[in-house]
Amino acid sequence: MNNRRLKALLGAGCFSLALIGSAHAGGFSRGSADTDILFEDGNFNMRTSVTYVAPTRKYSKNIANPYLIGENYSDSYAIPSAAVKFKLTENLSCAGTLTESYGGSASWSRSSGTLGKLQEDFTMYEYGATCGVKFDLSKGRIWFIGGVYNEVTDYNLVAGAALGSSVAPINVSLHDSNVGWRAGVAYEIPEIAFRTQLMYRSGVNINATGNATYYGLPAGPATGAANFPQSVEFKAQSGIAPDWLAYGSVKWTNWSVTKQLTLNVPGLHLTNGNDYFWRDGWTVTGGIGHKFNDQLSGTVFASWDRGVSTGWDLTGASYTIGTGVSLKDKMGGELRLGVAAIYLASVSETNYAPIFNRTVQGDWGYAFSGGYSIKW
Repeated sequence: MNNRRLKALLGAGCFSLALIGSAHAGGFSRGSADTDILFEDGNFNMRTSVTYVAPTRKYSKNIANPYLIGENYSDSYAIPSAAVKFKLTENLSCAGTLTESYGGSASWSRSSGTLGKLQEDFTMYEYGATCGVKFDLSKGRIWFIGGVYNEVTDYNLVAGAALGSSVAPINVSLHDSNVGWRAGVAYEIPEIAFRTQLMYRSGVNINATGNATYYGLPAGPATGAANFPQSVEFKAQSGIAPDWLAYGSVKWTNWSVTKQLTLNVPGLHLTNGNDYFWRDGWTVTGGIGHKFNDQLSGTVFASWDRGVSTGWDLTGASYTIGTGVSLKDKMGGELRLGVAAIYLASVSETNYAPIFNRTVQGDWGYAFSGGYSIKW
């Protein structure tokens, strides 16, 4: 195989494009920190991207709120990603990363559920620093990777609407910040674009605080709590023919620790929340990349997430197919563009009283991704 061509293909960013497949995976998963930038050639590397996801979730059964049947309540969202790598020595590189690791957002035109929700959303932005040290072996090289991150959480709720009403008196805003860590190991043979990587990311416990208002007037402090999971991901890629690369990943996420989101507003005598009692999640991705010439590379990929629902909520399986291209410019930069179709399978609640069990139909969503990278 041609060494120069395979190195160019390795820089095509197949994995970064295939991340579209996990942008609406099980639980609240959204983005992943771009720690793969540590493997890139160059003394200084910078990579940014944004992924726009538009899911579709419509009730096909909602006895308590029948006026919501057929309405898409799942909000669209954008996932930013940024990474900057510095090569400190021949064998040591460090990177700073930003992404939205978890999130969720839903809106209803009229009151939904026993709390009368109209809008509920949260975001968790991860700010991380990760370093990798490599050691040459008789064949290939091994990397040891470790880092820390700060997870910043914001939660907002608009609720308390009467049956069928579009006016809600209760507003709740919460905030929290937590520190976690990641560690991993990788082995690569650059001459054949071969790399395997195993990465662990710790979980965090959310204990958010904030305030509530009632008809615009202060209603005192509010608190919220939830547990978020640890995860382990295995990635592999290899050149399989001149200008061809195969890649794949398997990710386990410990969503079974996320049992409930508890919400407490003493001033309104409100103790409520969301029940999940999820099972652990599995996400599998695979794809093929091809280098057409020195400027253009492309990839096709597919992803499956088995879903985490156990009958307490509506988070089911998803299937994603997508494609992407990488265009290198004369300034040494690289533009990456991707598009994917996401099928969200039907799922039902089964653990409540029959009048409160809901079902969402299977439906399609889509995602677009664009990014740019440059190195010196």
